[in-house]
Amino acid sequence: MGEAAEVAAAAPAAVPAPLPASAPGADRPGTGPEKAQGEQRSKSRSRSQGKGTFSSLAIRNYRLFFAGAIVSNTGTWMARITQDWLVLSITGSATAVGITTALQFLPMLLFGLYGGVLADRYPKRAILLVSQAALGVLGTILAVLTLTGNVQVWHVYLIAFLLGMVTVIDNPTRQAFVSEMVGPDQLRNAVSLNSANFQSARLVGPAVAGVLIATVGSGWAFLLNGLSFLAPLVGLLMMRTNELHKVERAPRGKGQLREGLRYVAGRPDLIWPIVLVGFIGTFGFNFPIWLTAFSEEIFHVGAGTYGLLNTLMAAGSLAGALLAARRGSTRLRMLVIAAGVFGVLEIVAALSPAFWLFALLLVPIGMIGLTVNISANSAVQMATDPIMRGRVMSLYMMVFAGGTPIGAPLLGWVTDSFGPRIGFATGGLVSLLSAVVIGAVLARTGGLKLSVGWHHGHPRVRFVPTGHRGRELVAAV
Repeated sequence: MGEAAEVAAAAPAAVPAPLPASAPGADRPGTGPEKAQGEQRSKSRSRSQGKGTFSSLAIRNYRLFFAGAIVSNTGTWMARITQDWLVLSITGSATAVGITTALQFLPMLLFGLYGGVLADRYPKRAILLVSQAALGVLGTILAVLTLTGNVQVWHVYLIAFLLGMVTVIDNPTRQAFVSEMVGPDQLRNAVSLNSANFQSARLVGPAVAGVLIATVGSGWAFLLNGLSFLAPLVGLLMMRTNELHKVERAPRGKGQLREGLRYVAGRPDLIWPIVLVGFIGTFGFNFPIWLTAFSEEIFHVGAGTYGLLNTLMAAGSLAGALLAARRGSTRLRMLVIAAGVFGVLEIVAALSPAFWLFALLLVPIGMIGLTVNISANSAVQMATDPIMRGRVMSLYMMVFAGGTPIGAPLLGWVTDSFGPRIGFATGGLVSLLSAVVIGAVLARTGGLKLSVGWHHGHPRVRFVPTGHRGRELVAAV
C-alpha cells in the first residue's frame, strides 16, 4: 500500500529450500506430448494475435491473470488511500505518511535483489500463490484492528513493513511471470496492459475509498482489500500450466546475485533506464505525501475530494498506459524526454494558484509518469535474457521503489517544514535535473549526440550515433 511502484548493502537473507513439485500451484509436469502441444499452441497463439491495443488478452492464461489483477488492484488502491488518510488523521503529520510509505518500501531496498534470485530459481506461479495469499491475510489483519477500534499508528507501520517484505518476492515474480504467459511477441503489449489494469483500478479504488471513509469508516475499505486477493488466487489456480512458455530456471548456486549485477553493469541499454527511474521513483513519485498535504493545508478539502485528485491522476495514467500498449517499440529518447516533461509538470502543478488548475494538471502528470514507467519497464524486460529476468527486474524494482525509504521521509520533512508547494516542486526539480544529466551522460558515454530538426513539418528530437559505440547502443535499444 504505497506508490511503486531498489544495490543496497544488507546481510544475505536465508534462502528457503526449493518448493516441492507437489506443492499447490507448482507446475504440473503432464505428459510429454501434452506439454509440448500446449507450449506449441501458446507460442502459435501469441504470434498470431497481432499488435492491437488488447492483443495479449487473447491468451487464456493472461486473461485469467488480468481479471484477477483488476479486482486485487482495486482493493489495493482503496487500501492505499485509506492508509494514508488513516495515518494523517491519527498523527496530523505528513512526515508520518512518509514514514509509512518508507517502511513499506524499505524491504525492497534491503532485500530486493534476493527476491529476484528466488524468482529465477523457483516456479513463478507457485511463488505467486503464496505471496498473494499473504498480502490478503495482512490486509485482513489491518481491517480487524481498525474495525475493532484498536488500531494505532505503530500497527500501520508494522503491517506496511510486512507488506513490503512480501512484495520483495511478489513484485519481480509477477513482472517475470508475464513473459511466461504471453511470450516475447506479446510482452510489450502485456506490460502496458498490466499498467492500464493498475490505473483502471486506480480510477475506481480511490473513489470507493473516499465514500467508505466518509460513510462507514476506514475498516471496511481495508476488509474489502483483504478479500480482493481471492480473485488472483482463483485465476492462478485455473491456469493451464502446459500453455505457459517454458523458461529455463536458474539452478541453485553461489554468486547468482553478483552475476545479475555484472550482467546489468555491462549493458548500457539496461543500466541507464534503471538509473533514471531510480531518481524518478525516489523523488518524483511521492504523491501520497503531496496530495494529502495539498488537500489538508492548501485547498482545505475532505476525503472525498482527496479521492477525486487520485482519480484524476489515475485517468491520465490509464490514458498513458493505453497509448503505450499501441506503440510497437520503446525508444530511449522517449524515456529521457518524458522524464524531463514529468518534472516540469510537477513544478507547474506545485505553483498552481487555483484548485481546478492543480486538479487538471494531475491528468498529464499521470499520463507522462506512466509513460516513463512503462518505457523503462518494457525496454528492460525485452532486452534481458529470460534466465536473468527475475534478477534484473528485482534490481529495477529495487531502484524504482526502494528509493522511497530515502525520498519519502526527506520530502515529507520538506513538505512539513516549508509547505506542500515547496515539497512538490522539489520532487519535480530533481526529476527534471536527473533527466537532463542522465540524457547528457548517456549521449557522452554512448557516443551519441542530440539532433534537433524538422521531419514532415514537425519538430523532431533524437539521439544519433557518432561512432561505432553509438551505433551499438542505438542498435541495442
